[in-house]
Amino acid sequence: MLIKRKSIEAQANRKAGPGKHPNADAPKPPRKPKYAPVTLSEEDGVRYLHFGTEWIQGAMRIRKPDWIELEYAQQMMSWMLFNDQPRHIVQLGLGTGALTKFCYRRFEQARVTAVELNPSVIAIGRSMFKLPPDDDRLSVLEMDAMDFVTDDAHCGTIDALQVDLYDATARGPVLDTPEFYAACAACLSEHGIMTVNLFGDHPSYAKNLKAMRYAFGQVLCLPEVHQGNVIAIASRNALPLDFQFLYERAAEITATTKLPAKSWVNGLKAWHLGQSS
Repeated sequence: MLIKRKSIEAQANRKAGPGKHPNADAPKPPRKPKYAPVTLSEEDGVRYLHFGTEWIQGAMRIRKPDWIELEYAQQMMSWMLFNDQPRHIVQLGLGTGALTKFCYRRFEQARVTAVELNPSVIAIGRSMFKLPPDDDRLSVLEMDAMDFVTDDAHCGTIDALQVDLYDATARGPVLDTPEFYAACAACLSEHGIMTVNLFGDHPSYAKNLKAMRYAFGQVLCLPEVHQGNVIAIASRNALPLDFQFLYERAAEITATTKLPAKSWVNGLKAWHLGQSS
């Protein structure tokens, strides 16, 4: 059952009644971007984030706020198979902060940065999804993801880049051009990895894969989960697909985090066999 809550964004954008405003002739400030209302629902102990529709933009199990609840979000952590000591982890698109919180708690030596354009999403993350305050390791930035990845200061600095950029329609990433993915690739360190949440049953899927293949040396895909989510894994250079090692690494990940990492390796193996046939 959906639990509709008043949107912070909707309250902030509420207009005055009809009639000429006393300062109507004064210069108008730049228009602020309009966002879909942020709404919440709860069911069976899980709190969900929506942008004014029934599409789920993130989830948190209330009794386990630092656990990654959704399977596709768990798969966004599949870069852990190839890097167990990241120095800088970046999330584009905050959602409920599930990935940001997990990375912040799990990798105590890493800097964690989240980039989110909608201030209401950040506010809801703090108030309703247990997102911790910024400190010397955690930074939540209110800015456009494209501006972040095109900033020269970030070139070659990111070990794990997690991209989950959806609007209220939830049918495809809002940034999907070759130029965007080329900027993402430039931000990665030498052995950096990007994971992206795609929607498999939609024209945006092929468009995004084509754009990623333009920008990255290798693009892999895990099997579809939920009702269409497909996680793509991209790297500037080919990743070593030593499956014996990856299964051993997956067992370590599961032992320390309880994430179903073996299924990630199974998915990579299936993809590899599909490419070879």
